[in-house]
Amino acid sequence: MSRLTSSLSVCLLLCLCAHAWAEEAPASDAGSAEQAAEVERVPVAGRSESGASALEQQLDKREQQQLQAGDQTFLALWLPANVGEPSGAVILLPGDDETADWPQSVGPIRRKLPDVGWHTLSLTLPSPLNSIPTTRSAAEPDPAPDETAEETPAESSQAPAEATETTASDTQIDEQRQAQAEQILARVDAAIDFAQQQQAKTIVLLGHGSGAYWAARYLSERKPAQVKNLLLVAAKLPEGYTPALDELIPQLQLATGDFYYKDQAADRQAALKRSQASKRQKHPAYIQIAMKALPGNPEVQQEQLNRRIRGWLSMKVQASDE
Repeated sequence: MSRLTSSLSVCLLLCLCAHAWAEEAPASDAGSAEQAAEVERVPVAGRSESGASALEQQLDKREQQQLQAGDQTFLALWLPANVGEPSGAVILLPGDDETADWPQSVGPIRRKLPDVGWHTLSLTLPSPLNSIPTTRSAAEPDPAPDETAEETPAESSQAPAEATETTASDTQIDEQRQAQAEQILARVDAAIDFAQQQQAKTIVLLGHGSGAYWAARYLSERKPAQVKNLLLVAAKLPEGYTPALDELIPQLQLATGDFYYKDQAADRQAALKRSQASKRQKHPAYIQIAMKALPGNPEVQQEQLNRRIRGWLSMKVQASDE
């Protein structure tokens, strides 16, 4: 009888353990789900930050300057002029998804100009909004639609609410664009302050791709007295921003060199609009330079651009000294 009692006790104990484990398992699973959601919520660095981190590992520390713009610190690449009496400083603004040492245009220009008497300062700009990774919590999946349910009057009345959500989303995007613009203009402010600390007697803004838009917008909004020259290379309007380049650039009335590649019909047409608008505005010092793209020989294409930019800078420096 005692042996039977002992066996029953063991069976009862096993049942109690199994029941306790079954109660704890959902809590453990929920904890794992929460941990997974937290992992997904961790913000991912944008391309701009990743590119800047890579440059910090690759380039000479003496080239690297950590500049302050508001509450943000960003990487800029500085090369002093290789002459006793520098002509001034050229501040380079890269295009979308380009680094401060981008191998097309930006990097070669910043390294070549010091040999002809110009300091160069190339900036890291924030990542464009369309390249910033978005994160989503796995703990809040979209509810699966009920295909068997029929739409009721109460459900159909939710349409205006959906329209309101869309409007709110558009407003949020506009706010993000405005915040990004303020960040970029603040970085150009910081770059100009740095150039002045280096005793640069002439400061030139040079924008490549969408960087040309930001250079022109900065000059339009800030109107800095110490910047009289603007260089544009393959200028592009970043997605979602206004005004158009043919509206923005001609009104600046600054010495402007507009370098573009004539091989693509869209680029030619955009350049033509800028030229025509400059004539209507009677721009006193707008010069447009058409170049031929050489995809099979990028080194020759780059040297062509370097020569044209050096020539433009030499001409403008002579004009300002007269």
